Amino acid sequence: MRNTFHKLRDDIENGILTGDFAPGERLDETQLAERFGVSRTPIREALMQLSAIGLIEFRPRRGALVADYGPKYVFEMFEVMAELEGMAGASAARRHTPEDKTLLLNAHLRCEEATANDDTDAYYYENEAFHHVIYAASQNSFLSEQCALLHRRLRPYRRLQLRVHNRMKASFDEHKQIIEKILSGDAQAARELLLAHVRVQGDRFSDLIASLEKIKAKATSDR
Repeated sequence: MRNTFHKLRDDIENGILTGDFAPGERLDETQLAERFGVSRTPIREALMQLSAIGLIEFRPRRGALVADYGPKYVFEMFEVMAELEGMAGASAARRHTPEDKTLLLNAHLRCEEATANDDTDAYYYENEAFHHVIYAASQNSFLSEQCALLHRRLRPYRRLQLRVHNRMKASFDEHKQIIEKILSGDAQAARELLLAHVRVQGDRFSDLIASLEKIKAKATSDR
């Protein structure tokens, strides 16, 4: 369950993705605090977290500015993320422990609950935990660290992708296959399934961009 701070961060993040905060726009802490009805402290922390994933840039004498990443850059990040996760899945298939198995199955059950409730935001956070279990199960701390770093960079887009029609259910079904291959020790199959699960290409990337444009258009019409 998201706490108040996570909701605040996600609301600012959504504002950036939907164009409510335009690329290059300066984000004033006082104005944001008034807008969201909070003090400047959680606003500052939210901006720092969004800076860590590249959505915001801090500039001398200008403060926090909305970064400008185009579709090509996002696509390239997904390509690298897919390769890293494929590697983690293959390693997890070879090296997972009984404790990893328990954690993976428990994470999958929580994803199932969110899917049954049709709660994309809850599913996103449980899905995030699911993937982090795979990273840890790779027993490669450097790989796990790199996966986690890029996962954070792609967080807004991975969360948005789940809102594409039927994507949440498809994601959950893909998890079932991934678990089966990891727990059976089939490293190659686990790698290929995670590559396909994370990689955004063709129609899926078009759906992601179309969904983003639709949200931006709605935000503009509601102003």
